[in-house]
Amino acid sequence: MQNFPGVGVSPGRIVGTIRQMPRPLAEPPTGDKLAPGTSAEEAADALRVAAKAVQSQLRERAAGASADAKAVLEATALMATDPMLIKASIKLINAGSSAERAVWEAAEAVAAMLVNLGGYMAERATDVLDVRARIVASLRGVPAPGIPSSATPFILIAEDLAPADTATLDPVKVIALVTAGGGPQSHTAIIARSLGLPAVVAAAGVDQLADGTEVYVDGAAGTIATEPGDSERAAALAWAANASTLAVFDGHGTTADGHLVPLLANVGGAKDAVKAAAAGAQGVGLLRTEFCFLERETEPTIDEQVKAYRGVFDAFPGKKVVVRTLDAGADKPLPFLTDASEPNPALGVRGYRTDMSSPGVLERQLAAIAQAADGATAEVWVMAPMISTPDEAARFASLCAAAGLKTPGVMVEVPSAAVTSESILGQVEFASLGTNDLTQYTMAADRQLGPLAALNNPWQPAVLQLVRLTVAGALAEGSGKPVGVCGEAAADPALAVVLVGLGVSTLSMTARSLAAVGAVLATVTLKEAQEIATLALRATSPAEARDRARGKLPILAELGL
Repeated sequence: MQNFPGVGVSPGRIVGTIRQMPRPLAEPPTGDKLAPGTSAEEAADALRVAAKAVQSQLRERAAGASADAKAVLEATALMATDPMLIKASIKLINAGSSAERAVWEAAEAVAAMLVNLGGYMAERATDVLDVRARIVASLRGVPAPGIPSSATPFILIAEDLAPADTATLDPVKVIALVTAGGGPQSHTAIIARSLGLPAVVAAAGVDQLADGTEVYVDGAAGTIATEPGDSERAAALAWAANASTLAVFDGHGTTADGHLVPLLANVGGAKDAVKAAAAGAQGVGLLRTEFCFLERETEPTIDEQVKAYRGVFDAFPGKKVVVRTLDAGADKPLPFLTDASEPNPALGVRGYRTDMSSPGVLERQLAAIAQAADGATAEVWVMAPMISTPDEAARFASLCAAAGLKTPGVMVEVPSAAVTSESILGQVEFASLGTNDLTQYTMAADRQLGPLAALNNPWQPAVLQLVRLTVAGALAEGSGKPVGVCGEAAADPALAVVLVGLGVSTLSMTARSLAAVGAVLATVTLKEAQEIATLALRATSPAEARDRARGKLPILAELGL
């Protein structure tokens, strides 16, 4: 038996045979020239047609995808016709290169530039290389690279997955997902969670296993083992039996002693919201408004935004819907709003900060949210991402008031916001912890990088301390303003207990995680959650914090979580 330790990012226990992602598309020969009788103009036209075809294919996939997948596919679709990529390719064609070789070399240069920029922009290099392969496949008239086909379900193994591949996983055929690279907050991890697929990332060496190898995957423990025995098969059968129970949430988040903890959903559009409501979500804790902007090269009109937001509000009549204003920048660049040349976009003009460089977009969005809320019965709250100071919070609150929005709030993603939460909450009505970015900024570790997965872990005691400080600041402010969590940490049932013990008032997550989190919360009293949180806070490492919490929650092992 071979064991491959990794980072568990989506729970589940599965025994199955593996299929490796196919090898990348073959590189066009170096020095490949225009075919005899083909002009540079004809080759350039063929390239433009292929790029447009790839963009259309990705947008078609996006139209039927979930919110997380939709955003990924739309961002990749924009890359397919990126002016920098196309212009550089045509320049090489004019110098005599074939269209295939030209786009190959041009994309290589663009990807290298993004890698050198570091941070989020380095992650975009994967998108460029994925688009390159798709354009070359279109030029050759062959199928684009992607998930292998199979007549039977399988466990997918890869070094890493391109965003477009991850976004189109079929959970009927792909029963678990394992990558040798990637991190706990990578596209692969986030979409695996949204699909409910057991998943492990950063499992070095798994991409060397042969197709057809039978393995056991434990998505909670983060382990993969070959030659599964009786105990592993029994664990997989137990998980299968529990999975149906964990798929149903009764719509009431509460601890064993009746302490209410509303369980909300993270959504990215009306279709997503309808599914979340059907899953029992008690409201929306994070409406990602980027879905209105990412597929476009120009700002959507107010009327277009009103229609999009109203669809979400109508899915939750009488319930809370927390809207996050546009979180552009970093891994979500927009041609009309962000600067792709920033040396470190993760620390640059993103989120609320874009209002400094492009004033007007935020005010128009707030006007659209207010119009959409007018006449809806949903309780609409609005929060700004990337707030760092009390002055920023105060200005955002004034913009909300001018638009007629009565419940302004802030995202706590920057350590300064956690440390000064008392002052910040003096300016607004609530805060929501974005644990993905809060972890990244606290640990100075890019959340997309597999080698930094150990640092980029929401169980880090430093991150838990910042959660505690944020809640303490809310209590010290005097009015006990609510502090929720809308990052991926809320979807971890053990960590959810710790967060409640630290004083977090609501938890928001992918709808698929509601039942599991609700089931575990219902087994502990508030006092027990507080005791477990104290144990986790006193740990010296994320592994120790996690182990201490899980050791007090035997229900997790029973449910395979």
